[in-house]
Amino acid sequence: MVEMLTIGSLGRKTGTKVQTIRYYEQIGLMPTAERTEGGQRRYVNADLDRLSFIRHSRQLGFGLDAIRELLDLGDHPNRSCEEADTIARRHLWQVEQRLARLKALRTELKRMVQECSGGRSAECRVLEVLRDHSECLTQHDEIGV
Repeated sequence: MVEMLTIGSLGRKTGTKVQTIRYYEQIGLMPTAERTEGGQRRYVNADLDRLSFIRHSRQLGFGLDAIRELLDLGDHPNRSCEEADTIARRHLWQVEQRLARLKALRTELKRMVQECSGGRSAECRVLEVLRDHSECLTQHDEIGV
């Protein structure tokens, strides 16, 4: 007999909130769960594996669309691994872009703090730089992490 898991036990085993599991089901990342006569969701080990995959992918920063693509590849084992590689490379490029922006941001913040004399706010270098972007030495857009 197959062990059936409640949504609570599935959440505990994967470290995922119940509301998140329901959301993943709603948007189609998780299959619609079987239900008991009382309406409680029941999950099988394949659901546990799928949710673990989703959770780990999210921890690595993959977006929901990329995860959907990766799950689809996993659901079709005869498809080329090249597609998964392309998705991972695209994500790696995005991470590297964010890191470059974060490094520029760190450089600017360090400079701003070092130039602050700690006097009155009227002469505060931090406030001056934040008021006037042209005072910055690095290009830094919103990070959006």
